[in-house]
Amino acid sequence: MRLALALACVLAPAAAAEELGPETNLPMPRYVSLRANEVNVRRGPGLEYRIDWVFQRAGLPVRVIDEYGHWRRITDSDDAGGWVYHALLSSRRMALVTAAQTTFRAAPDETAAPVAHAEQGVVAHMLECRPLWCRLAAACSEGWVPKTEIWGVDLEEELGG
Repeated sequence: MRLALALACVLAPAAAAEELGPETNLPMPRYVSLRANEVNVRRGPGLEYRIDWVFQRAGLPVRVIDEYGHWRRITDSDDAGGWVYHALLSSRRMALVTAAQTTFRAAPDETAAPVAHAEQGVVAHMLECRPLWCRLAAACSEGWVPKTEIWGVDLEEELGG
């Protein structure tokens, strides 16, 4: 019986290791933001590939899903994606409000005092994230927003303040 238990432990699958990018050794996938007001999104990782569209909003959060040389394959909140040159991306974490309207609160609690309101499409600096809430800063306001009302952070992800 002990032999069977020991064998079962050996055969049990190990916890999945965090995948790292082949070029940067940074976690994959990961969130970053656009560094420039104009970012060409290409069909492949190189200047010889056609430009499919142009992002026109510095600070917009995107998700890096692949790496090849100096190029990063990204997706946006609509899961549309392509390849961009790495220098056009910033490691600064940003959030995109996806709810029709969200309330910035004084504390990470639905009953906390409202500080400000933000409409869908607002991009804010991500300051801190806890299991269910993130603290954001946009314009002259700072407050806590439920993770379910923003894009740019995974639900299980936590970020220090």
